[in-house]
Amino acid sequence: MDAELFPRGRTEVAPGAVHVPDWLDAEHQRELLAACREWARPPAGLRTVRTPGGGTMTARQVCLGWHWYPYGYARTVVDGDGAPVKPFPDRLGELGRRAVRDALGERAPGEPVAYDIALINFYDADARMGMHRDSDEDSDAPVVSLSLGDTCVFRFGNTETRTRPYTDVELRSGDLFVFGGPARLAHHGVPKVRPGTAPPELGLTGRLNITLRVSGR
Repeated sequence: MDAELFPRGRTEVAPGAVHVPDWLDAEHQRELLAACREWARPPAGLRTVRTPGGGTMTARQVCLGWHWYPYGYARTVVDGDGAPVKPFPDRLGELGRRAVRDALGERAPGEPVAYDIALINFYDADARMGMHRDSDEDSDAPVVSLSLGDTCVFRFGNTETRTRPYTDVELRSGDLFVFGGPARLAHHGVPKVRPGTAPPELGLTGRLNITLRVSGR
Protein backbone atom coordinates (compact mmCIF):
# COMPACT_ATOMS: atom_id res chain seq x y z
CA MET A 1 0.00 0.00 0.00
CA ASP A 2 1.52 3.29 -1.10
CA ALA A 3 -0.25 5.48 1.41
CA GLU A 4 -1.44 4.43 4.85
CA LEU A 5 -4.34 6.25 6.46
CA PHE A 6 -2.84 5.17 9.76
CA PRO A 7 0.87 4.35 9.30
CA ARG A 8 1.89 1.03 10.78
CA GLY A 9 4.16 1.32 13.78
CA ARG A 10 6.09 -1.02 16.05
CA THR A 11 3.65 -2.95 18.24
CA GLU A 12 4.15 -5.08 21.34
CA VAL A 13 1.58 -7.81 20.75
CA ALA A 14 2.34 -9.46 24.11
CA PRO A 15 5.13 -9.12 26.68
CA GLY A 16 8.23 -10.23 24.76
CA ALA A 17 6.47 -10.37 21.37
CA VAL A 18 7.02 -7.44 19.00
CA HIS A 19 5.91 -6.70 15.44
CA VAL A 20 8.10 -4.29 13.43
CA PRO A 21 6.52 -3.40 10.06
CA ASP A 22 8.67 -2.80 6.95
CA TRP A 23 11.87 -3.85 8.71
CA LEU A 24 13.42 -5.16 5.47
CA ASP A 25 13.59 -2.63 2.65
CA ALA A 26 12.93 -3.62 -0.97
CA GLU A 27 16.59 -4.31 -1.78
CA HIS A 28 17.10 -6.57 1.23
CA GLN A 29 13.87 -8.41 0.42
CA ARG A 30 15.09 -9.14 -3.12
CA GLU A 31 18.47 -10.33 -1.82
CA LEU A 32 16.87 -12.62 0.74
CA LEU A 33 14.44 -14.01 -1.84
CA ALA A 34 17.30 -14.81 -4.23
CA ALA A 35 19.12 -16.64 -1.42
CA CYS A 36 15.96 -18.60 -0.50
CA ARG A 37 15.61 -19.76 -4.09
CA GLU A 38 19.15 -21.13 -3.99
CA TRP A 39 18.62 -22.83 -0.62
CA ALA A 40 15.42 -24.45 -1.93
CA ARG A 41 17.31 -26.37 -4.63
CA PRO A 42 18.16 -30.05 -4.01
CA PRO A 43 19.89 -31.77 -2.39
CA ALA A 44 18.37 -31.02 1.04
CA GLY A 45 15.98 -28.67 -0.73
CA LEU A 46 12.35 -27.66 -0.36
CA ARG A 47 10.24 -30.57 0.85
CA THR A 48 6.77 -31.51 2.03
CA VAL A 49 6.76 -32.17 5.78
CA ARG A 50 4.93 -35.29 6.92
CA THR A 51 3.66 -35.61 10.47
CA PRO A 52 3.93 -38.79 12.59
CA GLY A 53 0.17 -39.31 12.22
CA GLY A 54 0.45 -39.58 8.46
CA GLY A 55 -0.68 -36.07 7.57
CA THR A 56 1.23 -33.44 5.63
CA MET A 57 1.89 -29.78 6.26
CA THR A 58 0.52 -27.52 3.52
CA ALA A 59 3.49 -25.15 3.81
CA ARG A 60 6.64 -26.63 2.27
CA GLN A 61 9.96 -26.23 4.05
CA VAL A 62 13.74 -26.12 3.72
CA CYS A 63 16.12 -25.99 6.69
CA LEU A 64 19.59 -24.55 7.23
CA GLY A 65 22.04 -25.43 10.01
CA TRP A 66 19.90 -28.10 11.63
CA HIS A 67 17.15 -30.06 9.89
CA TRP A 68 13.81 -29.92 11.69
CA TYR A 69 11.38 -32.81 11.44
CA PRO A 70 8.37 -33.53 13.66
CA TYR A 71 9.51 -33.26 16.43
CA GLY A 72 13.27 -33.04 16.58
CA TYR A 73 16.46 -31.95 14.83
CA ALA A 74 19.06 -33.81 12.79
CA ARG A 75 22.10 -33.02 10.67
CA THR A 76 20.64 -34.78 7.64
CA VAL A 77 17.24 -34.66 5.94
CA VAL A 78 16.04 -37.78 7.74
CA ASP A 79 12.47 -37.43 6.40
CA GLY A 80 13.51 -36.55 2.85
CA ASP A 81 16.44 -37.28 0.56
CA GLY A 82 18.85 -38.04 3.42
CA ALA A 83 21.33 -35.38 2.30
CA PRO A 84 23.32 -33.31 4.82
CA VAL A 85 21.48 -30.17 5.81
CA LYS A 86 22.76 -26.99 4.18
CA PRO A 87 25.00 -24.83 6.41
CA PHE A 88 23.61 -21.90 8.35
CA PRO A 89 24.97 -18.67 6.82
CA ASP A 90 26.74 -16.15 9.06
CA ARG A 91 24.75 -13.34 7.44
CA LEU A 92 21.50 -14.83 8.76
CA GLY A 93 23.00 -14.97 12.23
CA GLU A 94 23.86 -11.28 12.10
CA LEU A 95 20.43 -10.49 10.67
CA GLY A 96 18.83 -12.33 13.58
CA ARG A 97 20.91 -10.50 16.18
CA ARG A 98 20.06 -7.15 14.62
CA ALA A 99 16.39 -8.08 14.55
CA VAL A 100 16.42 -8.86 18.28
CA ARG A 101 18.16 -5.58 19.09
CA ASP A 102 15.72 -3.58 16.98
CA ALA A 103 12.61 -5.33 18.28
CA LEU A 104 13.41 -5.90 21.94
CA GLY A 105 15.94 -3.15 22.64
CA GLU A 106 17.01 -3.15 26.27
CA ARG A 107 15.18 -6.41 26.89
CA ALA A 108 17.38 -8.26 24.41
CA PRO A 109 19.70 -10.93 25.85
CA GLY A 110 22.95 -9.59 27.29
CA GLU A 111 25.13 -11.98 25.27
CA PRO A 112 25.04 -12.03 21.47
CA VAL A 113 22.50 -14.60 20.29
CA ALA A 114 24.16 -17.49 18.43
CA TYR A 115 21.52 -18.28 15.83
CA ASP A 116 22.21 -21.58 14.08
CA ILE A 117 18.86 -22.70 12.61
CA ALA A 118 16.77 -21.29 9.79
CA LEU A 119 13.40 -22.81 8.89
CA ILE A 120 12.13 -21.42 5.60
CA ASN A 121 8.47 -22.12 4.90
CA PHE A 122 6.80 -21.50 1.55
CA TYR A 123 3.05 -20.85 1.55
CA ASP A 124 1.00 -20.93 -1.61
CA ALA A 125 -2.52 -19.47 -1.64
CA ASP A 126 -4.03 -22.52 0.07
CA ALA A 127 -1.34 -23.19 2.67
CA ARG A 128 -1.93 -22.80 6.39
CA MET A 129 -0.03 -23.45 9.62
CA GLY A 130 -1.88 -24.78 12.65
CA MET A 131 -1.32 -23.44 16.15
CA HIS A 132 1.90 -24.82 17.59
CA ARG A 133 4.84 -23.94 19.86
CA ASP A 134 8.52 -23.76 18.88
CA SER A 135 9.59 -26.09 21.68
CA ASP A 136 12.07 -28.51 20.11
CA GLU A 137 15.09 -26.30 20.85
CA ASP A 138 17.32 -26.49 23.95
CA SER A 139 17.42 -22.70 24.18
CA ASP A 140 15.07 -19.93 25.26
CA ALA A 141 16.64 -17.37 22.90
CA PRO A 142 14.10 -15.24 21.00
CA VAL A 143 12.63 -16.53 17.76
CA VAL A 144 12.98 -14.21 14.77
CA SER A 145 10.41 -14.34 11.95
CA LEU A 146 10.80 -12.52 8.61
CA SER A 147 8.11 -12.32 5.93
CA LEU A 148 8.48 -12.08 2.14
CA GLY A 149 5.77 -11.99 -0.51
CA ASP A 150 2.07 -12.33 0.15
CA THR A 151 0.50 -10.88 3.27
CA CYS A 152 -0.70 -13.37 5.89
CA VAL A 153 -2.76 -13.41 9.05
CA PHE A 154 -0.38 -14.42 11.84
CA ARG A 155 -2.19 -15.66 14.92
CA PHE A 156 -0.20 -15.17 18.13
CA GLY A 157 -1.66 -16.92 21.15
CA ASN A 158 -0.76 -17.91 24.70
CA THR A 159 1.61 -20.40 26.30
CA GLU A 160 -1.10 -22.66 27.77
CA THR A 161 -3.51 -23.62 24.99
CA ARG A 162 -3.97 -23.51 21.22
CA THR A 163 -7.20 -21.58 21.68
CA ARG A 164 -8.07 -18.06 22.83
CA PRO A 165 -6.83 -15.66 23.93
CA TYR A 166 -4.89 -14.83 20.79
CA THR A 167 -4.16 -11.79 18.63
CA ASP A 168 -4.28 -11.75 14.82
CA VAL A 169 -1.50 -9.70 13.23
CA GLU A 170 -1.21 -8.81 9.55
CA LEU A 171 2.32 -9.61 8.36
CA ARG A 172 3.33 -8.07 5.05
CA SER A 173 6.43 -8.46 2.94
CA GLY A 174 9.42 -7.07 4.82
CA ASP A 175 7.81 -7.31 8.26
CA LEU A 176 9.66 -8.59 11.33
CA PHE A 177 8.15 -10.45 14.27
CA VAL A 178 10.25 -11.41 17.31
CA PHE A 179 9.07 -13.36 20.33
CA GLY A 180 11.09 -14.27 23.40
CA GLY A 181 11.03 -14.05 27.19
CA PRO A 182 7.54 -14.83 28.54
CA ALA A 183 6.24 -15.21 24.96
CA ARG A 184 8.93 -17.62 23.78
CA LEU A 185 6.68 -20.71 24.02
CA ALA A 186 3.44 -19.06 22.95
CA HIS A 187 1.29 -20.95 20.46
CA HIS A 188 1.15 -19.35 17.03
CA GLY A 189 0.03 -20.15 13.50
CA VAL A 190 -1.01 -18.86 10.09
CA PRO A 191 -4.75 -19.32 9.43
CA LYS A 192 -4.80 -17.37 6.17
CA VAL A 193 -2.62 -16.15 3.32
CA ARG A 194 -3.89 -13.31 1.13
CA PRO A 195 -2.92 -14.28 -2.44
CA GLY A 196 -1.83 -11.60 -4.86
CA THR A 197 -0.72 -9.15 -2.17
CA ALA A 198 3.06 -9.48 -2.64
CA PRO A 199 4.88 -6.38 -3.91
CA PRO A 200 4.89 -6.81 -7.72
CA GLU A 201 8.54 -5.77 -7.98
CA LEU A 202 9.58 -8.64 -5.68
CA GLY A 203 8.63 -11.26 -8.27
CA LEU A 204 7.24 -13.78 -5.78
CA THR A 205 3.92 -15.59 -5.99
CA GLY A 206 3.12 -16.87 -2.51
CA ARG A 207 4.68 -16.21 0.89
CA LEU A 208 8.07 -17.07 2.35
CA ASN A 209 8.63 -17.08 6.09
CA ILE A 210 12.22 -17.24 7.36
CA THR A 211 12.32 -18.27 11.02
CA LEU A 212 15.61 -18.05 12.90
CA ARG A 213 16.17 -20.05 16.09
CA VAL A 214 18.94 -21.12 18.47
CA SER A 215 19.31 -24.87 18.84
CA GLY A 216 21.17 -24.79 22.16
CA ARG A 217 22.99 -27.93 20.99
